[in-house]
Amino acid sequence: MIIMIIMIIIAGLCGGACVEVDSDTEAVANEGFKLGCISCKMRAEVPAKAVVTWFFRSSDDQDFSPLYEYEEKRGDILDSRFEERLDWNGSKNTEDLQDGSIYILNVTFNDTGTYTCTFKRTLIYTNYNFENSTTKLIHLHVVPKLTRSMASILSEVMMYVSIIGLQFWLVVEMIYCYRKISAAGEEALRETEAEYLAVASESKENCGAVQEAE
Repeated sequence: MIIMIIMIIIAGLCGGACVEVDSDTEAVANEGFKLGCISCKMRAEVPAKAVVTWFFRSSDDQDFSPLYEYEEKRGDILDSRFEERLDWNGSKNTEDLQDGSIYILNVTFNDTGTYTCTFKRTLIYTNYNFENSTTKLIHLHVVPKLTRSMASILSEVMMYVSIIGLQFWLVVEMIYCYRKISAAGEEALRETEAEYLAVASESKENCGAVQEAE
């Protein structure tokens, strides 16, 4: 848990970093729901373009049917059961897609089933293109009211406790470093003052010796 939080914090500080997070799997009827699907590039520095295709199989179906496709900054709903109820919720204003999430408006119990999200990505190198494909599976369950298990509640509590603990640790480290730097500065100042007094004393003695010689 702590390692995951640290990775998320580091990714946020880096800016624009991609972190793969699993989608939620429990939706509430008559409300909106985000089907999450993230596929990060292994070579972030290489330009690319991708097509995201969603498929759906309800609990009564035998086979998957095309649901939604997003290509060249445009999305198309392919299943009439979701007409005017689906919206793109992934990467914006780019063909280099890493977030292929979609949003279901007004969820119904018939939306219960299995969803697949497929990234077909083309990495564009100087002399050639490299194509790969990644598919993720999501089992969605629609309930009349959102229920939270004790494990989920404890997990969220532990997440906030870990974040608070990390912030406290950072504050302690900052105070420790400040005191250490401050102490080092005072020590350096004392050493400089001692050297100055030693030089002044030596100069005074030399002047006295010169006067006696005269």
